[in-house]
Order: sequence, then C-alpha cells, then structure tokens
Amino acid sequence: MNLYPWQQPSWQQLQSYVVQKRVPQALLINGTLGIGKQQLAEQFAYALLCETPKIDGISCKQCSSCLLIKAQTHPDFMVVEPEEDVKTKKTKTSIGIDQIRSLMDKLSLKPQFDRYRVVLIQPADALNNAAANAFLKYLEEPTERTVLILLTHRMNKLPATIKSRCQKFTLPLPDESLVMPWLEKQLAGSKEARVVLNLAQGAPLLAMKYASDVHLAQRQECFNAWLSVASQQHHPVVVAEQWVKLPDTTLLFWLNSWVIDVMRYRYQAMPKNVYHTDFKVPLHEIAQRINILKLYDFYDLLLKSRGRLETPINKQALWEEILIAWARLNRE
Repeated sequence: MNLYPWQQPSWQQLQSYVVQKRVPQALLINGTLGIGKQQLAEQFAYALLCETPKIDGISCKQCSSCLLIKAQTHPDFMVVEPEEDVKTKKTKTSIGIDQIRSLMDKLSLKPQFDRYRVVLIQPADALNNAAANAFLKYLEEPTERTVLILLTHRMNKLPATIKSRCQKFTLPLPDESLVMPWLEKQLAGSKEARVVLNLAQGAPLLAMKYASDVHLAQRQECFNAWLSVASQQHHPVVVAEQWVKLPDTTLLFWLNSWVIDVMRYRYQAMPKNVYHTDFKVPLHEIAQRINILKLYDFYDLLLKSRGRLETPINKQALWEEILIAWARLNRE
C-alpha cells in the first residue's frame, strides 16, 4: 500500500531521521482518528526493515525482508494489539501484561537481520496499568537496533512516564485540498463526499467508513427520531430503547454535532463548517425557535455524558435522561 496524498510532508520528516541516522528508539505517533497513522507507521517500519529502499525511502517490496513482511513472517517485525477473547470471540479493549512479557522475551534476543527490529504498538493507550508498567521498564533500557512505534489518538490516556520517554510525532489534520480529490475518487464522484468529510471532522479514512449506506441511513433514522421527540410524536423512553442498541460514541457525536449546528444557525444565516449540511432546513428551523440559553445547558449534559459512557452506567437510563431533557427543552 502506498502513502496517502496528505502524508508526504510527514513521510519526509520521518525519512529525515533515517538520513541523519537519528532514528528514535521510541516514536510516539499521535493524531486524530482516521487520518492514516497506522498506514504511515507501517510504511516507516517496512522501510526500516527493507534491504534496498527506494530513493524516496519507500520499501522496495522485492528484497527478502519485504517478502517476509508480505508473508507476515518477518522475525524482526512485531505488532502488539488487543487480542481476541477466547470465550467471547470478541477483540479485547486492552493490551495485557502477558502480551508485554512475551514481547520482552523476544526483545531480549538480538535482531535476526542486520538492519532494525521494529515493534508496532497499536493503540498504545490500550496498555492496561500492569502492561504499561512492564513496558516502561523496557523503555528505560531498550535493546540494540530496536525501534518502538507507538500509535494513539488519545494522548491523555497514556501515562506521562511513557510519553516522556518517547519522541513525539504529531500528524496534523489533512488539508482539505488534498483530501477532497482523493475522497471523491474513492467514492466514484458521490455527492456524499462533502457530507461524510464534515461528519468525520476532516479525517478522510473515517469519512470513507461513514460513506457506507448503513451508516448514513442509521444517522438519518436517529435524526428523524430526535426530531420526533422534539415534536412529541414519539416518547423519549421508546426512542431510548432503540438507541441503546446503537454504537454509543457515534450516537453521542451525532447529538453533539446536531446541537452545535443549531447554535451556528442561530447566530449566522449561512455558517461555515457545519457538520450536517444535508440537515440544514430542520436544524435552521430548530435554531429559530429554541431557547438558546437552555440549549447550552442541554449541550453541557451531552458533554458530561461522554465521560459517563466510559463508566459502567446503565445506557438505557442515560439515553432516557438525554431524550427527556431534549423533549422538555422543546416544550418550553
């Protein structure tokens, strides 16, 4: 896989480490979800392992190391990520201590090839406390010719002790002038390109995910239900029962962004940077009639709910609280 169009500046910066022979032993790559952090990190790892990289630093894809990578059997390339739970068959949410201990055992041996050994940890913020502590000990005394690449879009979830021992490499949100031509090509000229890019807050790979018919149809259904609660056509509890089955972080983002768009339409006739351009008419109508001060209170409730979703809360009760508050706001 080649680099994405918007990744060239970041790639050149990574290549400068190689040219200057100052490749970090621990590189922490962070940036918004859906901008291609993993793809960039993998290309950098392949280039470090490649025996005959091209003039631009990209791996040749033909040498013995590249062929081993392609076959997923390269002994000096390791990926650490949440494993599948044996009982539930679902991917775990964290990286455990046993995975890090196994990694430490492998890293205690010398690399098998003459170039680098590369470890990719994705996402680094998934390390649980025990795993993070064990990994920290290795970070303090890394082994020779080993490059650790940590990926995260949630820097605040990483222990400060780990962050302080890594060279930080932040990927900026891609420029729209580079993203839109690529996205339109991927979507074969679909009129939804602008809509999904707004929904993804400028993250192109997330926009691609949002472009699926299922995602857009689900968003439309939830928006219609949100409007029906406002007009008292559906009871909040009934809608909450439906919403509890949906991805909660996605649903909460939709609610937040609908409210933000309403605020923007309240103060500007033609606001820029709205999330849901295709919902302009109903959102503008809400903006003209709603009590704006109480809408800010409702927005505060949504912000607090984001943190509550990370606790063992009754999600049915959470959605009921939000929807009842929304219904009450539209009656006043």
